[in-house]
Amino acid sequence: MTQQISAIAAYDDGDIDTNRSDNPHLNDLIASRYSRRQTLMGGISAAATAVFGGAMLSACGSSDPDEAPLVAVTAGANGTATSGQKVTLTGSVTGNSLSSGWTQISGTPVTLTTVSPTVSTFVAPSVTSTTPLVFRFTGTNLSGTPSTADTTVTISAAVLGFTAVAKNLNDVVTVPAGYTATVLYRLGDPIAAGVAAYKNDGSDTEFSKRAGDHHDGMSYFGLAATGTAPDPTNNTRGVLVMNHENITVPYLHTAGATAVGGVRPEAEALKEIECHGVSVVEINRTGGAWSYLQTGALNRRITPMTPMAFSGPAKGHALLKTVYSKDGTTGRGTINNCANGTMPWNTYLTNEENWVGYFRRDSGDAAVRTAAGAAKENVSLARYGRSEGGTGNNGWSTVVAADASSTVYSRWNVTAKAGLAADGTADFRHEVFQYGWVVEIDPFNATSVPRKRTALGRMNHEGCVIGRTVVGVSPAFYMGDDAQNEYLYKFVSTAKWAAADASNADRLAMGDKYLDAGILYVAKLAADGSGTWLPLVFGQGGLTAASTVYPFADQADVLINTRLAADVLGATKMDRPEWTAVNPATGEMYLTLTNNSSRTVANTDAANPRAYSDPKTSGGASNGNANGHVIRLRETGDTSEALSFKWDIYAFGAGSDLDAANINLSGLDATNDFSSPDGLWFGLPSNITGTATPLMWIQTDDGAYTDVTNCMMLAAIPGVVDDGATKTITNTIGGATGTQATRIGKAPGTALRRFLVGPKQCEITGIFSTPDGKSVFVNIQHPGEGGNAAAISSSWPASQAGTPASPSRPRSATVVITKDDGGVVGL
Repeated sequence: MTQQISAIAAYDDGDIDTNRSDNPHLNDLIASRYSRRQTLMGGISAAATAVFGGAMLSACGSSDPDEAPLVAVTAGANGTATSGQKVTLTGSVTGNSLSSGWTQISGTPVTLTTVSPTVSTFVAPSVTSTTPLVFRFTGTNLSGTPSTADTTVTISAAVLGFTAVAKNLNDVVTVPAGYTATVLYRLGDPIAAGVAAYKNDGSDTEFSKRAGDHHDGMSYFGLAATGTAPDPTNNTRGVLVMNHENITVPYLHTAGATAVGGVRPEAEALKEIECHGVSVVEINRTGGAWSYLQTGALNRRITPMTPMAFSGPAKGHALLKTVYSKDGTTGRGTINNCANGTMPWNTYLTNEENWVGYFRRDSGDAAVRTAAGAAKENVSLARYGRSEGGTGNNGWSTVVAADASSTVYSRWNVTAKAGLAADGTADFRHEVFQYGWVVEIDPFNATSVPRKRTALGRMNHEGCVIGRTVVGVSPAFYMGDDAQNEYLYKFVSTAKWAAADASNADRLAMGDKYLDAGILYVAKLAADGSGTWLPLVFGQGGLTAASTVYPFADQADVLINTRLAADVLGATKMDRPEWTAVNPATGEMYLTLTNNSSRTVANTDAANPRAYSDPKTSGGASNGNANGHVIRLRETGDTSEALSFKWDIYAFGAGSDLDAANINLSGLDATNDFSSPDGLWFGLPSNITGTATPLMWIQTDDGAYTDVTNCMMLAAIPGVVDDGATKTITNTIGGATGTQATRIGKAPGTALRRFLVGPKQCEITGIFSTPDGKSVFVNIQHPGEGGNAAAISSSWPASQAGTPASPSRPRSATVVITKDDGGVVGL
């Protein structure tokens, strides 16, 4: 069949004239505009420009906004930066511009800060690999038509962004070029209305209303505009909470400490007692300068005389009963507070370290306890270092109080009195058991009573740091027991983490929830790089009444005698476990092992592998593990609830001139060699220093390297567990020689660098930052501790402004470190 094409409808695109209006054609517009202006503009080019706009207006010189020429813009060349660096974007506009500015087009989002219409800045975001960010600069002409240009900034992983500070013996805090250290809060500074300025001549009193001595562990809490609640984002107003570990007695009194017939004056003892404890003080930043507020509503001092409450399994236990607390539920004060802990529910943990030395125990005490049926108390006292003899640190127990009913001084004598109640309710024989705890403080309630958290055990608590929190998982808290050959601990809460608890207004109730019930573990490290957490649970692992080490009665007894329980379980003896810190990106836990003079060639192990002689040029060689090391572990499955882990040694302290094969195992050089690591802290996850590749700070408390340099603080960007290799070293002390295999992390190299050197005879300890990481608070402890009022050996902090005309008594103090360009400190 032949198809008839005419019978098939053809395609119709609708292209017909249906507009019968009188609106003009384009040609009409051109003609009209041309006829109106050609005599002024000189021809058809002006008519065409008026219709077709910007590209042709630039040469017209028109003052009519409807006919404004486009502007010409540039965005600068492409660039590079590393995470944490401050980046400046600079554009340019040629021609009359209505507005201009920068926007981000692609890549990891950043916050742009406008400096001027053509200049914006941002902080390079945290990345683990090379990441391009594209930014657009836009300029608009007078009629609002935009012109744009793009530039790309390629971001690489964070690196340390400063030149290493040289080792030195100067009497100032030395920081890198481009940084400033400012003194903020010093021994004796008044923190209450009506308290006089500090004279610093030994005559000052009222230390319950002044800054204490030996500033140590420290936390910053952002303060809300109301002045009574937390604001975790506030970078300019906050509460600084810090420990006052100890005192430098010669500088506190007019001519040093005195005693008549072995009896200390009450006024001197009271001053010394009040100089211990904790400060809570409001601070703010105005016009770029930080200061503390003397009359802050939250200001207070917590001292060895402040009322305390016990919580957890040991609350009310027989060993906590005294004449002051007959039911064992309360006590007085906290002392020798070293490192700290910052809880996500906005409380502060202070930790009682070398507390036992403050107590007096007279000859005959052991016999009285034995006769009273408490012979095992003698075992406990010996294990915690309180033998018979001596009057205790500073001799406070010798004071004869003006108030005959006062027990402020007699409490420091824990000698059991024959003929008094055997349960301890008639004397202070059990006062010593009221110390050695983690203490929780609510910095936002000046009337709250601090709580001693007994579930976390009793020891020389250096610090207590919480690991990463994961919803639905029990959080872990890591603690070192700071004494030679003591142990590393972890407490795992019974409670599962709930994110809402971070903002709960009843902060101490959150402490009750997470810190009063759980399991305390002690670490056992194996030579192959594995490790096990051993539970300190009554009835398990030999922790029973049948133990030949110590007959445990119950779980409270296990916690009160944590060291003895860890002995029974066979935990690994460590080289003075000090500060702990948790990498917020990986969850790995780092621990400083300061040094150990009792480490010998015969008793090294894989986790504590060195025994050698450090050839100090003055004072003779230091033997053992004189320079310390930093160890780290990673929980199995990266969970806080794990019962096993892997470990290696991140870095070994050593002078760069020491034997690289057997002592300077981390390959340290003049930019990063150090000795006796102590303070340890990671940047906050609220800023670049705590994300992706976090920044870690190491502080030193040194005695082996002080002929070369004052104590210091270093910055590091560490790797991960198992990024190095195993190595066998040869240890030698005198005629003793032996080999030891160990596990060494990747050499830190340029990712470890000296950031700060302190003044003479000081220790660098205590560090925290504002949420944005742009202000870092650091404590300088006991400068000039080797001198006295008649022979001042440091004038710091007076010397920070220049050498004073005459020596000034040194004072422990907090400094705040900022970057001169306003950037993030350290990167």
